[in-house]
Order: sequence, then C-alpha cells, then structure tokens
Amino acid sequence: MNQAKTQDVPSTVVIAVAFVSGFCIMTIEMLGVRIMAPYFGGSQYVWGSIITIFMLALALGYLLGGRLSMRNPNPVTYAMFFIAAAVFSLPIILFADVIMRPIFLTIDDPRYGSLFASIAMYFVPTCILGMISPYSVRLLVKSHEHSGRMAGQLYFVSTIGSAAGTLGTSFYFVLYFEINQILWGSVAALIGAGCIILLFNYFLNSVAGRSQAQNYG
Repeated sequence: MNQAKTQDVPSTVVIAVAFVSGFCIMTIEMLGVRIMAPYFGGSQYVWGSIITIFMLALALGYLLGGRLSMRNPNPVTYAMFFIAAAVFSLPIILFADVIMRPIFLTIDDPRYGSLFASIAMYFVPTCILGMISPYSVRLLVKSHEHSGRMAGQLYFVSTIGSAAGTLGTSFYFVLYFEINQILWGSVAALIGAGCIILLFNYFLNSVAGRSQAQNYG
C-alpha cells in the first residue's frame, strides 16, 4: 500500500520541486559571501569556506537521502525535507550576527573563522536539501529499466535549477532586493514546494479512497 502511494505523486511535480531545490541551494550559496562579508570579508578564503561546506553538506545529504529512500519512501517524508530545509534556513536570516560575532571574536584567522561560521549557518539546511535528489529518484523510478533515464532527467532539471538560481541571484535579485528579502523568498519557495507535495498526496489519496469505497459498495 505504501509503495503505491509513493507513485501517486505525479512525476512532473517531483521534477518541478527538484528544480526549486536546486534553485534555492545556489541562491543561498551565492548570498553566503555577502552575509559573511561584514565579519570575514569577501576574500577567496571565504568563498573557499562556503563552497567546501556546501559540497560536504550536499555529499552527506546525498548519502542520507539515498539510505532514507530505501525505507518506505513516501510523499510526506519527501515534503518534510523541503519544509525542514526552510526551517533550518531561518537562522541565516534571523541570527546571522549572533552566530558570526562570537566566532569572529574567538578565531583570529579569517580562513578558519569563515569556515566555522559556514558550518554553523549553512551545513544543516544544505544537507537536508541534498537529501532531496536521491529521494526524488526513488519516487520517480517505477522499474529498474527506467531508473537511469529518470535519474538523468531529474539531475538535469535540478542542475538547470541550480544554474538559474546562480544567475538569477547574482545578476538580478541582488540588484532589486535586500539579502534577507531574497532569503525569505527561498524559504517561502521551499515551504510552498513541500505544501504542494502534501496537497497532491492528500488529493490523490482521497480520490483513490473514494474509488475504493465505491468498488466495495
């Protein structure tokens, strides 16, 4: 029964929210240096710290998401990834100064200061976002014959989303919006994606339940 429910979510929805995930990952990453600049500057050290932490967090997220996808994959858990990533992104908006100030005062070397600040602010939400891709593949794959094609399609769309997030943030968003406004937009997009998944799951399961009840009736 659970396996059938995981396949009720349309593939177009899974692919669309994967695009949103890729977009938001790069939006947050591209804003990272601006957020940290008042304390650690915008040097190559800071970029190196942010990119390293994002890569490590995504790597761990891919690993954990792949393992979780083997344990009763379902749309509710999938939606929770988006909502949890949004919630754990809130400290970047609300508590960035509170997080960075003690690190700045404690660690003199900007290389390691920016590294630890990146861990504190970005690791958890990025790790959760990393779980989305392998879980998406598991929800999309209905047979082993289609696994390679669906995985390729999903990573293609997710990467296009990342490219769009990179260009959109660096070329346009920063010109018209404040940093926190852009971050709030990312949080809203992630919560919206999670809610869309839950709504589709609820609607499709309700329809299936009524059909089953009519058949028994």
